[in-house]
Amino acid sequence: MSHVVLNADAVTYRTAGQTLVDAAFLTVECGSRLAIIGPNGAGKSTFLRMLAGLLQPTSGDVYVNGSSISRLAPLERARQFAFVGQTDTPDLQLLVEDYVSLGRIPHIGTFTRARDREIVAEALHRAGIAQFSHRSIGSLSGGERQRVQLARAIAQAPAVLFLDEPTNHLDPKARSELLSLVAGLDVTTIAVLHDLPLVAPFATHIAVMHSAQLVAAGTPDETLTPRIVSDVFDLDVLRLRHPSQDRELMVFETPEKSASAHSRSI
Repeated sequence: MSHVVLNADAVTYRTAGQTLVDAAFLTVECGSRLAIIGPNGAGKSTFLRMLAGLLQPTSGDVYVNGSSISRLAPLERARQFAFVGQTDTPDLQLLVEDYVSLGRIPHIGTFTRARDREIVAEALHRAGIAQFSHRSIGSLSGGERQRVQLARAIAQAPAVLFLDEPTNHLDPKARSELLSLVAGLDVTTIAVLHDLPLVAPFATHIAVMHSAQLVAAGTPDETLTPRIVSDVFDLDVLRLRHPSQDRELMVFETPEKSASAHSRSI
């Protein structure tokens, strides 16, 4: 039986009279890669921040290895969780190596300085940016900067990695490469994603949100069904065999209006 590392128990978040997440239940298994998906405004980022302990639920609770996340001291949470947000803006004048070294702050005094430097060097290598270590962040492309933020999170050596729309503003190739990199890290990962074709190849589990509610959770086969995709995204999903590889492709399309519906709308 897999070990449950995170458990959301009826978590709700309300602000200014609006419910952003409504009584969500979810379990996250150690070693899994969970994608949180849904339309804009569904509550994905709010839910992610509650799971990471960055937002206090209005009601309900999040448990880490069976204990309430509220009992984790900030330092202990920083040692266990690394968070890469979609609006993070590192100082562009910082050298890449110096920025990635910030990931070691929660572990100051735990390891020797030499070991910390080794961990930073390994994070740069795993993120594929070792060649940029002595360049300023501002001199890099958008995709390279995203890898720098990921390297900082890797250097933090977390038990759980949280990513809030990490593929935003990246071209299609860079999106796929970044998610492949994350999948190869062998760390429990919870990511808000919006690019549906990339979700199934990346995620072992998916949580689907719609109108502040968690409406489905499970494997890609259990959650990316025609009914769920149609109800939540108003899209059709087609499953096709890859023409040259032994794997399935998912194609998402906008449904065509019927001829009668079209004629009524004219």
